[in-house]
Amino acid sequence: MKDLLLKFYLDNMLVLNIAMVVCLILMIIVYVCFNDKINALYKKYKELVNYVIVGILTTIVSIGSYWLFRFIIKNYIILSIISWILAVTFAYFTNRAFVFESKEENIIKEMAKFVSCRLFSLGLEIVLMILFVDIMHINDMISKIILQVVVLVTNYVLSKLLVFKKAN
Repeated sequence: MKDLLLKFYLDNMLVLNIAMVVCLILMIIVYVCFNDKINALYKKYKELVNYVIVGILTTIVSIGSYWLFRFIIKNYIILSIISWILAVTFAYFTNRAFVFESKEENIIKEMAKFVSCRLFSLGLEIVLMILFVDIMHINDMISKIILQVVVLVTNYVLSKLLVFKKAN
């Protein structure tokens, strides 16, 4: 597979590089032409946009650590727990600082609520992993990737409503 991808890239290197440059130029043109509208939309949906960005990064931490430890540990449930711990640690600090901009002084209390909500999503993920892998016989990596969408949405709702709720 790796050799096939390398051969494809080498055979099509010029076309791929030109396509990347054209895409970059188009992105710059769109940004310059619609800068004010993009900024207005960002300000309006800042929390959601930041959550999606942090969620993508958290998903990379989760899937990346799952994949990395897969070569050492063969049990997908243990792998899910390890990747969950790493992802939740990353997610708490990034959500606190960049998404919800929390000013809570009692970080331990806030983190406990955050971890509790994430424990719920971990339980949900494990139950669904068992369903997907053991019952439906779907590949564990494919299942993990699909379930990240469910986990991402669940975590946003729980964080917004229970952990980082704004004081009125």
